[in-house]
Amino acid sequence: MSWTSPHGTPLPDWRKRTLIMGIMNLTPDSFSDGGQLSNETSALTRADTLLAEGADILDLGAESTRPGATPVDAATELARLIPIVKALRRRFPKAAISVDTYKPQVARACIEAGVDLVNDVEGGRFGARPDESPMGSACAALRCPLILMHRRAKVDYEDFWTEVLEDLRMSLRCAQAAGMPKEQLWTDPGFGFGKTPAQNLMLVRDLSKVAALGFPVLLGTSRKSTLGLVLGEPDSLRRGVGNEVTAAWGIAQGAAMIRAHDVATLRPVIRMADALRHGPHWEPEAR
Repeated sequence: MSWTSPHGTPLPDWRKRTLIMGIMNLTPDSFSDGGQLSNETSALTRADTLLAEGADILDLGAESTRPGATPVDAATELARLIPIVKALRRRFPKAAISVDTYKPQVARACIEAGVDLVNDVEGGRFGARPDESPMGSACAALRCPLILMHRRAKVDYEDFWTEVLEDLRMSLRCAQAAGMPKEQLWTDPGFGFGKTPAQNLMLVRDLSKVAALGFPVLLGTSRKSTLGLVLGEPDSLRRGVGNEVTAAWGIAQGAAMIRAHDVATLRPVIRMADALRHGPHWEPEAR
């Protein structure tokens, strides 16, 4: 079985081609595009552009996860999210919509408002005991897909890959114990979250280790500081080549979806990377 939306919204088949998740930050303080989507009109315009450029999923975030960002409470997050979710669902009834949140109460309200999947940067375990997954319980109850990202508060690894993979396995085990079906779960290695720049590069270089866990993988490197450090480019808007190279390499290593700001420029890169990955089994994309 493939993944399914709680609302019956058609979700694209990640087994046929690499998907693109378009970023929509509804925050005043996100590192690259904070404050750009400050009202319903600007959000609808951005969504229209992303979908026209080829985004398969719109990912809405209402709390910045950049280093040093000020946390927001659930009420503030929901005040930013719910009007936009409802507006998007009215304007784009068949579009797949994701919410980027680690709070189960926010996820539940957004799913009830029309969201199709949850993208959790805390691996489903924020504020929980080691054997629990509050987000897994919330998504299981509402039959909603869940992306579990790897994140640590401190860069304190003794054996980087062994610990990253075990952390992800723990998130997956807890979510499944909470009732999540395997086909509704994704992983994300957490590029830029609780890793040094060198460790971030290791994640992409050897992403096949994460894919080997047996769940589809989301990769999000778009405009992040590690790319700027490698390229010597302090302006996040000028890191496009880094976005493209990490996406192509990640796809070769098994990524099933790329999370991105710049969908139009990445789409042909992803199409070419898919063609190379499929090799003799490649067929032209229907137009």
